Amino acid sequence: MKYLIFSDSHGDLKSIIKILSIFDNNKYDYLIHLGDVLYHGPRNDLPNSYSPKEVIKCLNKYTDKIICIKGNCDAEVDEMVLSFKIKKKIDLDINGFHSHLEHGHHLNKNKIFNDTDIVFYGHTHVSKIEKINNTYFINPGSISIPKENQSPSFICFKDNKIQIISLLSDEIIQEVTIPNK
Repeated sequence: MKYLIFSDSHGDLKSIIKILSIFDNNKYDYLIHLGDVLYHGPRNDLPNSYSPKEVIKCLNKYTDKIICIKGNCDAEVDEMVLSFKIKKKIDLDINGFHSHLEHGHHLNKNKIFNDTDIVFYGHTHVSKIEKINNTYFINPGSISIPKENQSPSFICFKDNKIQIISLLSDEIIQEVTIPNK
């Protein structure tokens, strides 16, 4: 299966329209949003095309295709207007790899993730692939408010290949091929 994984949209309509267009045009099977869906938060600047009501309309069309994690800027009211469930954390198999999904604001990379191949997380707005012990920790960055002079970015996860891709240029920023078990 082919997964499009992204994080930290913060109510930015332009980036949501772009990510959904990529999803549709490249025949992805599922969207995974790693949190901070609608609100920009008190520490972030307002995204250029901040329009949470329109973002709601766009994302609700994908209810049967989206897996969503609750971020530190997501509130109970967000769960009332979105037609899909928002979970605090999820453990599931993705393409044969045991994966852990969480937003990342409480992530402890020093914690032992027994039998976890990949931890996907957001929150930092900085894309990164790193391997600690036997677990890959992968952050797609932010599609709306990237930090550290990075490009807005997302992940394509197909088979055993994970690519972090620029939302603006479609350029592959980082990639890893995870050995099959």
